[in-house]
Amino acid sequence: MHEQFSLPGFEAALQPTDRLFFAIIPTKEAAARIIYQGEHLRDEYGLKGKLFGAGRLHVTLSYLGDYVGLSPEVVEVAMAAATSVNMAPFDVTFDRVASFQGRPRNRPFVMLAEQDSEKNALLKVFQASLSGALDIALEKVGIRIAHPHYTPHVTLLYDNRFVSSRSIEPISWTVREFILVHSLLGRTRHVPLARWTLLP
Repeated sequence: MHEQFSLPGFEAALQPTDRLFFAIIPTKEAAARIIYQGEHLRDEYGLKGKLFGAGRLHVTLSYLGDYVGLSPEVVEVAMAAATSVNMAPFDVTFDRVASFQGRPRNRPFVMLAEQDSEKNALLKVFQASLSGALDIALEKVGIRIAHPHYTPHVTLLYDNRFVSSRSIEPISWTVREFILVHSLLGRTRHVPLARWTLLP
């Protein structure tokens, strides 16, 4: 039985165990630079949260929901949508860090890619293309899932302290593929379900 967590009547009885999202992954070189800067920033601000390892660094493009058990139907629709997206490789640049607001404790401390910048114009285009393809694919099969717009970011760690936005030495890489990720909630595991290569 696969139920999306937001269905009425299930919130109190069932806890979500699985999450689906599309993401891009930093290259090995970019991941090493992210971790290097993350370590220095953690020390500079006296943050106590554990820095994410290279295997967990990612940029969420679109969130497809939390579930009690993985939903094969949603996975199938998501894969169909991803297959319909056509785009050449493009560059991204992350040049700021900040704590996300919205909760008083355990705030995400992240690197940000400014979407208003020309450096990340193609990231914005790609994100919109994927979102549009998902809308079409989900509508065809009558599935309604809210997949909100995400500010492109790489989560470095979680910490109670709030850090205001500031610039950092830019970290750039070329995005050549994107993936559908199955996150096992509470187990800090990300399982890639499929990959799509961006072709020139």
